[in-house]
Amino acid sequence: MSKASPLEALREWLGSGALIAVSGRVVAAIAIVAATYLLVRLMQKGLERLRRHAKAGSPLIYIFEKVVGYALMVAGLVAGLATLGVDLNSFTVFAGAIGVGAGLGLQGVVKEFVSGLVLIFDPTIQVGDFIELESGLRGEVVEIGPRATRMRTNDDLNVVIPNSKFMQSQVINWTYNDQSGRIHVAFSVAEEADKALVRDVVMTAAHALPFTAPDRPDRKTQVWLTNFSGEGLDFELIVWPTLESSRHPSSLRAAYTWAVHEALRAAGINNSSPQLDLRLRSLFGQEGDHALHVLDMADRRRAPPPEPIVETAPNDAAAAVFDDAVRNSRARDAEPRRREKQA
Repeated sequence: MSKASPLEALREWLGSGALIAVSGRVVAAIAIVAATYLLVRLMQKGLERLRRHAKAGSPLIYIFEKVVGYALMVAGLVAGLATLGVDLNSFTVFAGAIGVGAGLGLQGVVKEFVSGLVLIFDPTIQVGDFIELESGLRGEVVEIGPRATRMRTNDDLNVVIPNSKFMQSQVINWTYNDQSGRIHVAFSVAEEADKALVRDVVMTAAHALPFTAPDRPDRKTQVWLTNFSGEGLDFELIVWPTLESSRHPSSLRAAYTWAVHEALRAAGINNSSPQLDLRLRSLFGQEGDHALHVLDMADRRRAPPPEPIVETAPNDAAAAVFDDAVRNSRARDAEPRRREKQA
């Protein structure tokens, strides 16, 4: 008995209606996966809107959005394979064998995915927090994805960072637990300056800035003397900013530095500077004023110093603190629309 040719076998298979059955299963599997993806997208959009309005429970909503989204997609893929008639029991064994081989080559991807899941459940770093990495990079956490976390800096730069970096390095959370941290602003004055006057002038300048938080028993604006030497007195302004302004540490520190310098100039307090004191016991056999007459400096010593001319200028850094806050708020509101365009 002669075997049927491949062409005849194909015709027989097409005539048996098997093609229709297979096509129906393929279409059904694609429909299941597409419907699952659409359901996940609709769920994410709804939860994003809810998260913007529910500030207190936004971390829990974000966790629910990510975990349930991943679970639904896995369930949709499994259902699609089952519709195609794939034996999931044998597929599990096959997938295990493939997984061992692929795991060696994809261990970096798996590490980032697991790190992302840990970050989602970690309460110390949440979407919306303003953080600083060991490299000095600062920004707001915008999204924690399966491979990387996206940060937006105050310069409107979106930086993508592998999730494992957050697990392996030090991270400073400037807005942890909805509280701001204090900042230190260093400055120096001449050695002969009155410390009490310096303190009053700098404290007044700090409280005049609108983003200085009101004093509390455990959070007070202070001025510390940190060092003194022949070159001058070294101080630090210790200030607690408001929560929103603490998201802009660079412009914040620049604003306080500008305000302190302007206040010291207005009060006639000189900055510290290296100097050399030369003491002459005698000059050409003369001492005191007689020696100064020889150098023609007696009248200049007795003459009063000229009044300092103080010219004020706008504190651009202080304005930048508010400008950055407005720009970041608009970027947060536009984030859902950006994700919709990418989808």
